[in-house]
Amino acid sequence: MKLTRLNSGSSIWLKLGIAISLIAFVVVSRILPHPANFASVAAIALFGGAILPRRWAVVTPVAAMVASDLIIGLHPLVLYTWGCFAVIAFASNRLLSRISVDRVAVSSMAASVFFFLVTNFGVWMQGQMYPMTASGLVQCYINAIPFFRGTLLGDLFYSGLLFGVYAIAASKTADLRSTHAVQ
Repeated sequence: MKLTRLNSGSSIWLKLGIAISLIAFVVVSRILPHPANFASVAAIALFGGAILPRRWAVVTPVAAMVASDLIIGLHPLVLYTWGCFAVIAFASNRLLSRISVDRVAVSSMAASVFFFLVTNFGVWMQGQMYPMTASGLVQCYINAIPFFRGTLLGDLFYSGLLFGVYAIAASKTADLRSTHAVQ
């Protein structure tokens, strides 16, 4: 099934509704109890990047992070985390121009790795937990490996959920259109 991106011809209310729904989904999923690093934000960035126009795609996960971090609490890594999700959305806007299960799975895993590398580099750059040496950076990454599992599983789960629900909705909409066109 071919999933289509919302374009300039799509209703602004549809795009706004999807963006607000994604933001609300992130806020709720980050506030409710969940396993460590099992979050929906990268999936929202991937999905928004694939479905929404580029500007909307980049703003949506950043707005979700700002809103949820204001509730949960700001932290010294906000520029790294918010920046990661903006880059993921921007990249997926290009890389997921054709959506398939394989592309979504690979993009989700790549987003997990990218987030792991950038945010843990940020932890190391703070200079508070690890020495500012190559071995300190390596130790930072090694110590973060247990958290990567939750990131990877969360990204894969939520990406599958979002793209799956969208595919089902697109299929049902297409079915309705064809039914009404025949009548």
